[in-house]
Amino acid sequence: MLSVIPNPPRIALPIQGTADLFPVRRVYCVGRNYAAHAREMGADPTREPPFFFMKPADALQIVPDGETVTHPYPPKTANYHHEVELVVALGRGGRDIPAEDALDHVYGYAVGLDMTRRDLQDEAKGLRRPWELGKAADASGPVGVLRPVSDIGHPSGGAITLAVDGQVRQSGDLSDMIWSVAEQIAYLSAYFALEPGDVIFAGTPEGVGAVARGQTMVAAIEGVGEIRLEVA
Repeated sequence: MLSVIPNPPRIALPIQGTADLFPVRRVYCVGRNYAAHAREMGADPTREPPFFFMKPADALQIVPDGETVTHPYPPKTANYHHEVELVVALGRGGRDIPAEDALDHVYGYAVGLDMTRRDLQDEAKGLRRPWELGKAADASGPVGVLRPVSDIGHPSGGAITLAVDGQVRQSGDLSDMIWSVAEQIAYLSAYFALEPGDVIFAGTPEGVGAVARGQTMVAAIEGVGEIRLEVA
């Protein structure tokens, strides 16, 4: 007979400057939240309301400061894309949170990647099916060390970049977001009871593209940090 695990382990993000960890509950991701990226994906950013999808919490891959971690290329794809994103970690929850109060619910921020099996996502779009096969691969959410708001404040501007083998592919600014972090939290809280431990991937700038085994990705956000991964 199989035994039941009474307390399944939870993914937890390291917190800068401490030995503490931030246990993750849910992972929400906003789609097409930078105007130029929306256009490169064939959407109209001037008319489209925000939309969200989710990744499993155990799809996150922890990337410690100063290390180059090995990132597994997933099966069943020939078009695996990088998307650098600001990751927002909630320390307080709630329902129907007003946008003007939303940032009070943020514990901290990190650098993340929403890695995507683009060929599977495009197929799902064409068939009007869910995106999980494209978006929820194992280790498809690399995340760096969490920087508390008490240390860095709320980054509303600053460069967000992704380089592959030293060549910059994505380059934008946090101020280019269509929907701000506060607006994303407010919007989500109208549909879900948000809780401490929820994280939000806040969208990616233009320039998403494929990576191959053996290549090294460096994702960076000004004032938040940098993560390095080698695709294997």
